[in-house]
Amino acid sequence: MASPSGPPPIVYILTLFLLAGGGWYAYQRGLIPGQNQEQGTAPATSSPPSSPPTNTSVSTSNSTSTSTSASGGPVAIAPSALNTSLPDPSVIQMDGSVTMVKLIQGLRAAYGQKYPNLPTTYGIPDGKPNGSNKGLEGLLNNTVQIAATSRPLRANEAQAGIQAIPIAKDALAVVVGVNNPFQGGLTMTQLADIYKGKITNWSEVGGSNTPIKVLNRSPNSGTQDLFKSVVLLGDNFAPDGPNFTTFQEDVTTPILRALESNGIGYTTVAQAVNQKTVRIVPIDNQMPTDTTAIQSGSYPISRHVFLAVPSQTSPAARNFIELALSPQGQQIATRSEFIPLLDL
Repeated sequence: MASPSGPPPIVYILTLFLLAGGGWYAYQRGLIPGQNQEQGTAPATSSPPSSPPTNTSVSTSNSTSTSTSASGGPVAIAPSALNTSLPDPSVIQMDGSVTMVKLIQGLRAAYGQKYPNLPTTYGIPDGKPNGSNKGLEGLLNNTVQIAATSRPLRANEAQAGIQAIPIAKDALAVVVGVNNPFQGGLTMTQLADIYKGKITNWSEVGGSNTPIKVLNRSPNSGTQDLFKSVVLLGDNFAPDGPNFTTFQEDVTTPILRALESNGIGYTTVAQAVNQKTVRIVPIDNQMPTDTTAIQSGSYPISRHVFLAVPSQTSPAARNFIELALSPQGQQIATRSEFIPLLDL
């Protein structure tokens, strides 16, 4: 009987044993991918990927140039971000705040020196400004290219694309006639109650036993709008009557003249500070003539004043706003008895 050819069976057994052991060794070392590593899936023993960082700064597109910050103040875009796709007009027509007349006239003079071939007007149709509300209406009706406003935009104005850029700060002064026997100050609550008709006699606030003659500015006035918002917190004024008068035109001098010895009114600091016939009343123990009090917000009736343009404007209108925000423009604001912006 012939001997079988090839290696004995023990060789096959040892070979299989070695192959199995080697495969197990390679698997344990990660040299052979396991089921949990197939299709690009990370091994179960690996750390989970970290979460991407959260972006808390959300970029939004907004056609208006002012919004409300956490502190309630306006946040402005740079004039360079305005949409200046309209051609320059032959005349820049403006309307708006009576409060801002001196400031706007100073800016117009500086603009005319820089751009002598592009005239400007302020007040439609006869050169007499019609108040902040009318100026903003002019933007909506396309009868003016720039509006000067002493109040922030309302929701419908912002939604229509109007953009308001703050150019200075201002404060309202509560005034009485220089011959008024009342020599004290008022709290914001007392001032509100006087204009709501709840306090009607000077004796209720430490003065003489005399009825208070209350003088209110025109509904077209941005100054009245601010007073109602900040002092009355949106509540209504008392109705007109024997001792409460709402002026229908946005004027200052007639109001100050009507104070006499028992009246109370309000106007801007610039319009009150040099008047010899009126006295400014401290509010919450603060005076609006204190620049530091206005900048810090401790004087309670203060505001920004603005230049406003529609969603599409011209390079010429942008240049006017840039002038207002320039060092020269801020000096004009100071000379006009406004408070320049500190964060230019």
